[in-house]
Amino acid sequence: MKKQKGAGTFAAVASVALVLLLLLAVFVLWQSSRVKLNNTYHAVFLDSGQAYFGKLESLGTPWSPYIVLTDVYYVQSVTNPETKQTNNILVKRGKEWHGPDRMIINNRHLILVEPVSDSSKVAQLIAETKK
Repeated sequence: MKKQKGAGTFAAVASVALVLLLLLAVFVLWQSSRVKLNNTYHAVFLDSGQAYFGKLESLGTPWSPYIVLTDVYYVQSVTNPETKQTNNILVKRGKEWHGPDRMIINNRHLILVEPVSDSSKVAQLIAETKK
């Protein structure tokens, strides 16, 4: 039996087209399942008990298990030695000796990420520091 000349070429082209179609479908599904970061600031809670507030650049990718947080703030408790009263203040990260301008956090240590509402106390305090 003789093979038809165009049958092998057609099978190869059809196989490549099928693979490309499958890759496109996977990409579209992956993009549609991504979390939309619509808020300016997000609260990031870590497994160490620490909480940070900042601009979340990304939640990582399948190729990089890190999130990037910029314009970072955290809550610090200050006790008045005379009255023993404790007050919480919002501190901008970056004043440390090494002067960090961002935090790169491994996703394994994330407990929770929440948007910070523009009308929240945290957002108001951040806005006050920008004045």
